[in-house]
Amino acid sequence: MKNGISLKLLICLVLSGPLLSHAATFHIQNGSKLYNAQLDVAHCEKDECSGQARILLYQKGSQQIFQTLTSDDLNFYLDKKQQPSVNIIQLYNEQSPLIFEDFNFDGQQDLAIRNGNESSYGGPSYDVYVFNKTRQKFVPSSELTELAYDNLGMFQTDAKRKRLITFAKSGCCFHVTSEYAVIPNKGLKLVHEVTEDAIGGEQVKVTTRTYNLKNGKWGTTVKKFPVDEYYQ
Repeated sequence: MKNGISLKLLICLVLSGPLLSHAATFHIQNGSKLYNAQLDVAHCEKDECSGQARILLYQKGSQQIFQTLTSDDLNFYLDKKQQPSVNIIQLYNEQSPLIFEDFNFDGQQDLAIRNGNESSYGGPSYDVYVFNKTRQKFVPSSELTELAYDNLGMFQTDAKRKRLITFAKSGCCFHVTSEYAVIPNKGLKLVHEVTEDAIGGEQVKVTTRTYNLKNGKWGTTVKKFPVDEYYQ
């Protein structure tokens, strides 16, 4: 009788899931020209990893740890080679655990680290770190992190125009695309916003607002289009 109970207990534990997951370590060498990274994550099962993680950064050509960062939930998927992607930001699709980019346009490479699914509609959220040249290390940016939590996943970067671009929505038919400028010593400033409102079903009302950094004034235009024509 005791053996029967033990056998049932073992079967239940195996089928429950946690015993099938395992901690894993990944090495990323193609994400940055300056750094290699090692990801130590608590749980991996099949093609998905999640849970507490440690990110070790190494300067290229060095075996010494440059900086150690953490994530409460470094959630990501593995590719066919059982490796994580890097630097991919796709709306409603793949968003990598690590994103190396110059987010504040100061010429220094920054880093965003995936931390759970806390952005809008349960999308991926990120802790954003900017490189502090004086301290020679990555430091948290609360303003950029907030931008990555309050919208549909990680924001996109337009380095040529020096703009950060976010996407938001409400239901199926109301979408907002926003652009932010990084003002030195002042922070982020919303400078362009396009709202697409097709809630009525027949027309799309497109409202475009643009901020003039020189005179400090907003300009607004409103246009309407047939839904079939606008979403061709």
